[in-house]
Amino acid sequence: MVYTVRSVGKATYALVTRKPGDHVGTRGPFGTEWPMLAARGKDVLIVGGGIGLAPLRPAAYHILRHRGDYGRLIVLYGARSPRDMLYKKELAAWALLPETQVLTTVDYGGVTWRGYVGVVTTLFRHVRLQPNNTLAMICGPEIMMRYVVRELESRGLPGGAIFLSMERNMKCGVAFAATASLGRRSSARTGRCSPIRRCGRG
Repeated sequence: MVYTVRSVGKATYALVTRKPGDHVGTRGPFGTEWPMLAARGKDVLIVGGGIGLAPLRPAAYHILRHRGDYGRLIVLYGARSPRDMLYKKELAAWALLPETQVLTTVDYGGVTWRGYVGVVTTLFRHVRLQPNNTLAMICGPEIMMRYVVRELESRGLPGGAIFLSMERNMKCGVAFAATASLGRRSSARTGRCSPIRRCGRG
């Protein structure tokens, strides 16, 4: 198993300071998977923001391992700065593959950055989508996901083809803490990866 952990609190700090040979207990996995079966035969759009690319990475690798089962793979990724970007080498390698488009952007590029600057939705101007044959998977800050959904809906993607990861506030993972809630819906109980038609709009 491969984990991507960013140190932002006591628990994650404890994880990143472990040494080879230390023991770490795990639970899960909890929630639901990305809809890889429903995506077969379609173009797949992956949109990640910040650390949100981490849970989308396995979906991208699944598509690349079963390339004949899917159409185009489009990856749009936004980070705060070049230093904050995840998987730089992997993104660069994916971009060289056939039927694969990878675009990245940052909020603040600095003098040495030669890529795009701006929020992730600005990358859509460089992408051609087939709304009736595209399934989107999105993970990142809530405000980013909201604007990505608006962009996709304006381009004609139906709500049932837009999947969000809703686990940012998840703590216990078994629906006891009541922190992983969207209205009356618990993402810990019913799954993190949900079509927008089920989540509703805020």
